[in-house]
Amino acid sequence: MSAVLNCNISFIGGGNMAQALIGGLIARGLPPTRITVSDPVEQVRDLLKEKDVHVTEDNLAAIADADIVVFAVKPQVLAQVLRPLHGQFEDKLVISIVAGAEIATISELLRTERVVRVMPNTPALVQTGAHGLYATEQVNSTDRELASQVLAATGLTIWVNSDAQIDAVTAVSGSGPAYFFYLMESMIRAGKNLGLDEKVATALTLQTALGAAQMAITSSNTPAELRKNVTSPNGTTQAAIEVFDHAQISQNIQAALAAAKTRSQELAQELSDSI
Repeated sequence: MSAVLNCNISFIGGGNMAQALIGGLIARGLPPTRITVSDPVEQVRDLLKEKDVHVTEDNLAAIADADIVVFAVKPQVLAQVLRPLHGQFEDKLVISIVAGAEIATISELLRTERVVRVMPNTPALVQTGAHGLYATEQVNSTDRELASQVLAATGLTIWVNSDAQIDAVTAVSGSGPAYFFYLMESMIRAGKNLGLDEKVATALTLQTALGAAQMAITSSNTPAELRKNVTSPNGTTQAAIEVFDHAQISQNIQAALAAAKTRSQELAQELSDSI
């Protein structure tokens, strides 16, 4: 983490994900005075001022002294944000957390190949994110380590080998929190139907999800082995799993993630075509 603590980092876009990264970096020792955020919304700038970082609505001014520039804007405004900054990145590392924005698109708009593409997820807001990172061969090991350190401020960092694999990351972890929330919703509803108070069903469901995740992370066993360990022959868990299997839940999950990956590819193409 020491290398990134000596960098000036600018954020273009100061929304939730940027705020999570800023909070994580400050918590890890980056002086707030090394952070600049550009955002067009006054309320966002006022909120960020409370963290003692520099704020502006001038993107060119924001990146002037930056070593690292993090783009955290909506895909639909990407081109209008990047075009005025063309050619200003000779000595800067670019990190993009813009959904669907492929490296070739960003490189062309900014005239730089020092670009790292990141697919984060929303648990970054509570420092337990899972981030997929990709860069071309033009990005050296020093830049890769800097990017890892920036993202590690809010969770796990995993490097993948292509833009295409970022689409798979999107399907697994980018959209993944919603799948677990969906399961939680269903379990809470089932608990209520079985006679539990909603608060009780909710507390039991959320704690069980947390405990299961913690077991999976810390155990030497795979999730499949952990499931088998708790599924006694002819027991209650087996009765439930048999219903899941009969409904082809596993196959439907495979299909759902494949659909998410396909949509990610479509959105990337739509963004590229619009620029």
